[in-house]
Amino acid sequence: MDKKEKNFLSAVIYVHNAEAQIEKFLRMVKEVLEENFEHSEIICVNDDSRDRSVSVIRNVSAEAVTSSISILNMSYFHGLEMAMNAGVDLAIGDFVLEFDLPVSDFDRAEIMNVYYRALRGFDIVSASPERKEKLSSTFFYKVFDRFSEMTGKMSTERFRILSRRVINRISSMNKTVPYRKVVYAACGLKTDHIKYHAAGNMENHYDRKEKNYRFGLAVDTLILFTEMGYWFSLSMTLFMMLMSVIMIAYSVTVYIASHPVAGWTTTVLFLSVAFFGLFGILTIVIKYLQLLVDLVFKRKHYSFESIEKLTK
Repeated sequence: MDKKEKNFLSAVIYVHNAEAQIEKFLRMVKEVLEENFEHSEIICVNDDSRDRSVSVIRNVSAEAVTSSISILNMSYFHGLEMAMNAGVDLAIGDFVLEFDLPVSDFDRAEIMNVYYRALRGFDIVSASPERKEKLSSTFFYKVFDRFSEMTGKMSTERFRILSRRVINRISSMNKTVPYRKVVYAACGLKTDHIKYHAAGNMENHYDRKEKNYRFGLAVDTLILFTEMGYWFSLSMTLFMMLMSVIMIAYSVTVYIASHPVAGWTTTVLFLSVAFFGLFGILTIVIKYLQLLVDLVFKRKHYSFESIEKLTK
């Protein structure tokens, strides 16, 4: 390619026991970057891989001509989100490609498609396959969209590109947020989404450690960033308060209409009133906990999409 892009592009690839996929994937990314960019880098985030992934990366790196390839070895298993944050923090490119999995079910041209789309004024451009999502993913995103305050709908993404402006902005936001896509959605900058035709049926092979991590991440995300947990707890509390009121009415009715065992009415009334008060206190506690979650994890920062200068 005679005319190459002047922008410096970084690619961050998450690697965890990906010996079977990383060679083909890394070589494809390297070739695309070297063919289209004057300056580029690839950062492979090795998240405590116990197979030959690192050796494979070293072998492919020997083929690099203009692109530099680095391995960021995490001290122990951190999981996708923290590991990718570490890789993005290390990246120095004007644009950063994030590959959450070394899975190449897309045509190599899709990498440049998201880049050119970003050049049209979008700070975040994601790409996902045109295929039916897994049942677990469908359930997660439906619940998230239903109970969250996010304006855009979320879906499974294969990779995305971020502008340097996005990275600079999110670095000043809450770094304790465990789910990057929430931070990206809340940053307030222009986003776009591209669908591509998936080449073949690429299955994601996770080991037990990664499966447990992803399940825990999904649960934490629904609790922290949606109102699902709050409304479920509040509904159960109100239901139990209603049951306490019914028990009070029932015990009074039994006392008036029949002759219960001595002490039965007093005991039931006491327990009913006590449970009513307990669940009332729980309602207040739940609300306070929701406020704490909002203050710690969902703190609102002012954000703007663009600045239009009307006068010189």
